[in-house]
Amino acid sequence: MKKLLYPLIASALITITPFLITFEKGQDIVRGLFGFSEFALLLLFACARDRTKGALRIVLLVAISALILAVAWIDLQNLLALKNWNTGVYGVIPLLTCSLAVAMMAKVPSFPFPTISFIVFVSLIAHLAALNWNASQPLAQFPVVDYLSRTAPNPVERKVLPESFVQKYKVVDSVTVTRHYVDTLRSNVVILVESWGVPMEESRFTEELRIFDGVVQQLGVHSRMYSRTRTAEREDLMLGFTRDSVTHAKDTTFLPQELAKKGFKTSFFFGGDSAEQWRYKYIYRIFKNAYFGGFNPNARPLAVNAPKLDLSLAKEALPDSVMAEKIDSVLSDSTALDSTKQFIAWTTRDTKFPLQGLGGAYQGSADENDSAYTVRLMGTLRLIADLARRHPDVRFVVQGDHEPILSPVAFQERFYKRWVPFIVLN
Repeated sequence: MKKLLYPLIASALITITPFLITFEKGQDIVRGLFGFSEFALLLLFACARDRTKGALRIVLLVAISALILAVAWIDLQNLLALKNWNTGVYGVIPLLTCSLAVAMMAKVPSFPFPTISFIVFVSLIAHLAALNWNASQPLAQFPVVDYLSRTAPNPVERKVLPESFVQKYKVVDSVTVTRHYVDTLRSNVVILVESWGVPMEESRFTEELRIFDGVVQQLGVHSRMYSRTRTAEREDLMLGFTRDSVTHAKDTTFLPQELAKKGFKTSFFFGGDSAEQWRYKYIYRIFKNAYFGGFNPNARPLAVNAPKLDLSLAKEALPDSVMAEKIDSVLSDSTALDSTKQFIAWTTRDTKFPLQGLGGAYQGSADENDSAYTVRLMGTLRLIADLARRHPDVRFVVQGDHEPILSPVAFQERFYKRWVPFIVLN
């Protein structure tokens, strides 16, 4: 019992003494009863004293003593930082408490190192269990963790839109955007713009929206729970779902399926391979027609009763300009040849990260990625605006799938997290 009681008391002495000396009436008493780091180091001190010899013993004892003092000093600085006090005479406290703690360990028998590891592990579990039971009184104090948390740079707040932004733009729930703005009396084009997020610099957002001057009916932003293109595609096209009362299985209804029953011709466009994001598993079930760039019918699995694909496209990834021309052609033909209404969904690709030529995911310069991304995004948005102007009788619902990800963190921090724009044209 003495082997554990003495290091516990000694670590409590190091932890509680500076807290009591700097205590002020009215402050919260949220303080661990013993120092976790000091407790572990004191156990190691006794182990090194009894189980090593010669120069190694001296080096270890000096090093461990220095670490105990360093942790005590960090703990004191954490306390003083909360009060905005200078160190002053308080700097003597760690020297005194650490000296007394080491002296208390002079005659305490030691544990072997494996046993010390087990004791430290059990102490941590006991601390977490006690914290779960009574969060207002932690069992252990972690000065080093507190110091790192205190001195770490505060990240930019990216999850919450400022009030000025909310007052200027419409903020809506993500699932309702497409089905709320689709016009069942005419053709519709629903476009998911790859990596189009809401920039924290509002002037940048204004510049992007200016491209659509003259054709805007509604604009705003909405949140995305998950930063995945595949999830965004399904989410935006979902009309609703029901759950079987017996089996509890979900049956999802998608907007293209319901519009097809009303005589719409439904088509999906993507300039990449049908295997990306496993689109072949669900696109064929939702749409009557699918157009993929880079589609290889001999290498990719097909769904049962999959529709005939447009194999006139090149067997490689196609830029957004090519897909925009194809959609323009479909809309023009439907207008000229018959009165069948179209429902077209297009997921763009030019701004997909990691950007070609700039390294892999999270690599490269933030400014270089920003420059390349801006050029490609503005190009895609101009293609969409031109389409809308050429087809004023067609409703366009344009959204982002998620903010730029798989890019340098410094670049990601220029966008709000989980927020994307939406804009309704014509």
